[in-house]
Amino acid sequence: MFNLTTLPPLSLYIHIPWCVKKCPYCDFNSHKSPEVLPENDYIDALIRDLEQEVPNIWGRTIKTVFIGGGTPSLFSAKAYDRLFSSLRALLPISHNAEITLEANPGTFEQERFADYLSLGINRLSIGIQSFNNDSLQALGRIHDGQQAIRAVETAQKVGFENFNLDLMFGLPHQTEKTAREDIETALALEPAHLSYYQLTIEPNTLFHKQPPTLPDDDPIFDWQIDSQHRLSKAGYTQYEVSAYAKNKRQCQHNVNYWQFGDYLGIGAGAHGKISDAAKQSITRRSKQKQPQAYIDLAGTEASILTNEIITTRDIGFEFMLNALRLTDGFPTPLFYQHVGLPISHIDKALQKAEQQELVTWDIHRICPTEKGQRYLNSLIELFLPDS
Repeated sequence: MFNLTTLPPLSLYIHIPWCVKKCPYCDFNSHKSPEVLPENDYIDALIRDLEQEVPNIWGRTIKTVFIGGGTPSLFSAKAYDRLFSSLRALLPISHNAEITLEANPGTFEQERFADYLSLGINRLSIGIQSFNNDSLQALGRIHDGQQAIRAVETAQKVGFENFNLDLMFGLPHQTEKTAREDIETALALEPAHLSYYQLTIEPNTLFHKQPPTLPDDDPIFDWQIDSQHRLSKAGYTQYEVSAYAKNKRQCQHNVNYWQFGDYLGIGAGAHGKISDAAKQSITRRSKQKQPQAYIDLAGTEASILTNEIITTRDIGFEFMLNALRLTDGFPTPLFYQHVGLPISHIDKALQKAEQQELVTWDIHRICPTEKGQRYLNSLIELFLPDS
């Protein structure tokens, strides 16, 4: 049984499910947008969804908000103004909350983004993926390299100081030269944060059905190492497998997620994880994925697609699955604080990992070694219940 004496920080995730077009590599819950977006109906549904969730987190303060998708920048500032008014009426939101909105370079409008900033959205995550037109075309993106650069310049012009660029490597048609040019172009734009990750072919995507020709693994690894050196030289600190920050601008929302914090999820296909000290339980739930079904059912029990109580048997794996992605690991007491069980609960797995030189640990800190970061999947598997 858990012994939750304190509750972890609480974040809010809001999902906007529509995109101009579905990218062939994307396995997120995203759908091609209709000619007329049902903004008002969807905002109404989000508010009903939140009203249904509030009793589960009563009295707690929201520390971060992340609006993901899909392409949230398809929605108008007016729509978010109405949503935020309801959010603030229903929930206390920290005065210095990090509020992030994902944006596609093909949907950038200067006036709209100035309005987003005035609403309190203080961080953008811009889905660049590449600045190379051949790679962008192969990825099915709706923007080109110049539009990507203009999008970042627009964000800076209207006053966004804290923004992330999503950049991928190991792309169709990519070479050592174009991979290096992508990193150099990104660095020249001086983002506060960079998410830099390898393209993977996921099930239930067009790329899985029709695999593109990708570069070989050996040169991809070399490009990654070279890019990491360039990022470090430019003042970026790698704090997670694919996350790099400058001037301590880590994504606070994602850090809370990786540290097994709580997060409320509203929107079509949104996932949440909530700890309950009264019930001594930790529950994951998700919402209806199809946008129209979500709009019709939001605020009712039928809108909840899955509702799973995490067991003490699974909790070690659940915690370490994300916490070990952090390059500096985590304070050892965090396990008890966010799980309600002593670190001895995962003692055997930790000892195995230490014997294999995958982690270092003591009463103060648990941290993956360089070898552990390289073989992260093998490290995490040690914490599976039957291992």
